[in-house]
Amino acid sequence: MSQSIPLSVLDLVPVLEGGTLHEAYGHAAALAAHAEGEGFARYWVAEHHGMPGIGGAATSVVLAHVGGHTSRIRIGSGGIMLPNHAPLQIAEQFGTLDALYPGRIDLALGRAPGSDGRVAMALRHGDPDAFPQQVMELQAYFAGDARAGFPAVPGAGAKPEMWVLGSSTYGAQLAAAFGLPYGFASHFAPAMLDEAVDTYRRLFRPSAVLDRPHVMVACNVFAADTADEARFLATTMQQGFVALRTGQGGGLVRPPVENYYENLPAPHRAMLDQVMACTAIGTRGDVEAMLRRLIARTGADEIIVAGQMFDQEARRRSFSIAAAAMRAL
Repeated sequence: MSQSIPLSVLDLVPVLEGGTLHEAYGHAAALAAHAEGEGFARYWVAEHHGMPGIGGAATSVVLAHVGGHTSRIRIGSGGIMLPNHAPLQIAEQFGTLDALYPGRIDLALGRAPGSDGRVAMALRHGDPDAFPQQVMELQAYFAGDARAGFPAVPGAGAKPEMWVLGSSTYGAQLAAAFGLPYGFASHFAPAMLDEAVDTYRRLFRPSAVLDRPHVMVACNVFAADTADEARFLATTMQQGFVALRTGQGGGLVRPPVENYYENLPAPHRAMLDQVMACTAIGTRGDVEAMLRRLIARTGADEIIVAGQMFDQEARRRSFSIAAAAMRAL
């Protein structure tokens, strides 16, 4: 992509009503290959658990699958929820990916369970306050540091690009302290975007990895040739957010519904307006305008785009329109 600000894709690997997991993984590979062709910088998969509509729980396995259908685009986690795992296991998994697809692997880390309390318990989700120590342990395995006590095999010597993710100032402080790049989850939790980005830049300490702050900001894009079609496509994600906020979440990804937003109760509309504040719905011009505002507001070094849709061809078309809008900036 010719512009100076890279554009990437965040995929939740949607499992559709009437579809199968097998089809979902096929769609993921097709989307990654499409993004590569459009010049996107990265394709990331998010770790979630216990949600039938999201197929990225075994994140490293999905990435191994996607890597075999692409050749240049960086692939990675957006993110791995590290307290769910032993750092050694993640070093082994991403060391394997780095050996399979050298120079292409990203490892973005978060501390939330990516699930509800019951699933977190089943995962043996660890102490979130131990997250900084886990990050250091993971870095030691990749570095082959003698303090780890033994080498991670695979893992030692691997060089995945590590990030810290967050939806509050906690991740911003940690990324700044470690001198790592930082990604903010404004595609679903935009409330603290400005404060978190400011905190990260203000507290950043240079490291061997990074000499100055580097921020990625997430947003949703629902783009089509007409604004009406884009609004229709966006109702799939709107249904998902309403279901989650009303205790009915976790189902398969639903087809779009005409006039869904307009027919919702006012409190539900207000909730969607808040949670989807960093979202572009419309034509290429609408997407370009939103991206321009978001970049001016945050000074983002990179943008990553999400957007759950039912029609996978329309979804790929939406990402193509987003790429065209970014090139036009």
